Amino acid sequence: MTAPIAIIMGSQSDWVTMRHAAETLAALGIDCEKRIVSAHRTPDRLFAFAKGAKAAGFKVIIAGAGGAAHLPGMTASLTELPVFGVPVESKALSGVDSLLSIVQMPAGVPVGTLAIGKAGAINAALLAASVLALNDQALSERIMAWRKQQTEAVKERPEGPA
Repeated sequence: MTAPIAIIMGSQSDWVTMRHAAETLAALGIDCEKRIVSAHRTPDRLFAFAKGAKAAGFKVIIAGAGGAAHLPGMTASLTELPVFGVPVESKALSGVDSLLSIVQMPAGVPVGTLAIGKAGAINAALLAASVLALNDQALSERIMAWRKQQTEAVKERPEGPA
C-alpha cells in the first residue's frame, strides 16, 4: 500500500525545510512518500503525480515550494485531495514571495497555506495527521499524546541568571 501522505517539493534544496514534515509524521507513526516534483522543471512529472495521487492511495499531499511557489497550487488544480502548501524560505525575499504565491489561490482551487519554513512544515504534517485521524482512533490518540508531551515540555519559569 502507498503511504497515506505524499510530501512533494520543487527541488532537493527544499528538503532542508520539508524534512521537518517527514520527521513529524514519523514521530506520529505515519508513513509518507517523499518526491521531488518541480512545477517548472518537471511539469510532466507533476501532472502524472497529481492526476494519479488519489488512485495511488494518497490521502493528503504536503507541497513545499520556494520562489514562485507554483507547486502547491498546480497540484491542487490537478487533484481533489487536500493539499497543504509550505512556503520554503528563499534567499531573495525570505520566503515572503513563496507565501504570497501559495496563499493567493483563486476561488475553487484551495490550498491550505502554512507558515514559512520549519514551523510551516511541522504544522502541515500535524494538519495532515489530523485529517487522517478523523477515521483512525489510534492515530488520534498518538496526536493527543504528542500534543500533551509538547505542552509538558513548556517550563513554567525561565532558567539561567536573573
